[in-house]
Amino acid sequence: MHLFDHIQFANKGFFWLLLLIPALIVVYILLIRLRQNKLTFSSFENFKGYKPSLRQRFRHLPFILWLLALLAIITALARPQSSSGGQNVNTEGVDIVMAIDISTSMLAEDLRPNRIEAAKKVALDFIDSRPDDRIGLVIFAGESFTQCPITSDHAVLKNLFAGLESGLLADGTAIGEGLATAVSRIKESKAKSKVIILLTDGVNNVGEISPQTAGDIAKTFNVRVYTIGVGTRGMAPYPFPTPFGIQYQNVPVDIDETTLKGISAETGGKYFRATHTAQLKSIYAEIDKLEKTRIEVTTFRHKSEEFHPLVLLALILLAVERLLQFTLLKKLP
Repeated sequence: MHLFDHIQFANKGFFWLLLLIPALIVVYILLIRLRQNKLTFSSFENFKGYKPSLRQRFRHLPFILWLLALLAIITALARPQSSSGGQNVNTEGVDIVMAIDISTSMLAEDLRPNRIEAAKKVALDFIDSRPDDRIGLVIFAGESFTQCPITSDHAVLKNLFAGLESGLLADGTAIGEGLATAVSRIKESKAKSKVIILLTDGVNNVGEISPQTAGDIAKTFNVRVYTIGVGTRGMAPYPFPTPFGIQYQNVPVDIDETTLKGISAETGGKYFRATHTAQLKSIYAEIDKLEKTRIEVTTFRHKSEEFHPLVLLALILLAVERLLQFTLLKKLP
């Protein structure tokens, strides 16, 4: 069905010559009738059982071969061309480091099922939406740690993401340390866009590097920082283990929005506040739109002339026609 999908004709006007073929057939039939001699017989009894000879059976074959040769020549004159093509895809990727707060306060359940699990789920969806980008992961609490360097192997990244839980690091909220570690992981990147997405639910309370200093470092290396404050406004339910099982107590939500806004504004990013899981999803969706990978597609086509087999076919047909005329169908004087 798709045999001729990539065949085009450069000189389609020559196909008008195909009108010659039915005209020649008409002329041929008229000439045969004019050449026929009329003989009168009193009876056809003597011709019963008569079988036409091989010469008589194939007497029209030279004309048919000649018409087929003409058809091949006309098609060759129309210049059939095959086209093959493809695409060169040039990807201008975005390198991203996700810095995630895993302090114990991320166990609060104002986001369902809790802040850290909601952050993991939405982040995994974000990774799936960006197959052309290299992404890394930094975690922080009272200290910071590179969980996964920048990589294009998203399967490995997602596997490491799935294992995140509170308690992997000393407790506390070292926002400055987390941001500085993320910058150190992305600063040498050759990507056109370098982005850090920093998610936290608190105020910087430990660490030797202040968030403002880490923001200045990010700006120096042309790293854009998007900050996300996670947590409802007011009070949030927090699970406390007791001898009688888990007990919940409302604790105040304290996010240093002023500092987070300042870091984002200074580096050309944006600050977001997520008070529930659906809002966190929409935030990542907005970042996804703001930091789209640029893909340049160059389409190329290569055309090849395909008339040569048709010319060869026409020559073979004419040669067979001549051969028949001088052998099997030779006319005696």
